[in-house]
Amino acid sequence: MSTDHAVSVVIGGASGIGRATAQLMAERGDTVVIADLDGDAANSRAAELGAPASGLQVQVTDETSMRTFFDTVTTQHGPIDIVVDCAGISRPGTLADLSLDDWKATIDVCLTGAFLTVKEAARSLRDGGSVVLVASLNGRQPGVAMGAYCSAKAGVLMLTEVAAMELAPRGIRVNAVNPGFVHTPLTHGATLVPGLVEEYIENTPLGRAGTPEDIAQTIAFLTSTAAGWMTGAAIDLNGGAHAKRYPDIVARIADLAADPA
Repeated sequence: MSTDHAVSVVIGGASGIGRATAQLMAERGDTVVIADLDGDAANSRAAELGAPASGLQVQVTDETSMRTFFDTVTTQHGPIDIVVDCAGISRPGTLADLSLDDWKATIDVCLTGAFLTVKEAARSLRDGGSVVLVASLNGRQPGVAMGAYCSAKAGVLMLTEVAAMELAPRGIRVNAVNPGFVHTPLTHGATLVPGLVEEYIENTPLGRAGTPEDIAQTIAFLTSTAAGWMTGAAIDLNGGAHAKRYPDIVARIADLAADPA
């Protein structure tokens, strides 16, 4: 599959990693459709990119919403070439204290959303197409108070492998990326806890946090012909942090509570 004038869908494309990915795909000549829970933000971002980019609202946890979204894209543009799922949330809490609602919300967006993305992509993708799921360092590295997120992202990694096997007969490749700490709206809360980001960077051999553009560049590679023999893979994009340890979020919050000044 050539990516020249490819029809590329970026779910969660209005901000963060998704926004950077949509930007890069538009720059290489793709027809980009930005999907986001915030439909106004999706439309605004598409307007910034200019024609032929467009924006649509979608709820990744709702099968009807996802079906309608993919049907709309194929009606407007024909078969889809590339689907990237960047949607995600994180609701930290130790397993003993985490509410069931927070557990379900995290699993629904991060894992069920990825499942529905794959399900609808299987119907809508052109043979030889490509899917990229944004997993996480936490899919392979545990973190205190990150039980729901870690579980969901670990599930995304196995979903990637199963989807790669099932869609391979059509030449559709399915891969994942595992970002570490990246400065996005999703991770903004961590910057409000003194020492937390610094602890992450201390445990990152390359010594810095990531940027959305770091991740977008690798997604662009995975969806290009240069990665034409790669499927079922998960690429670690975390500056080497997977080789060390995850910050102790609970300890950092306890420090903040003890010394709020």
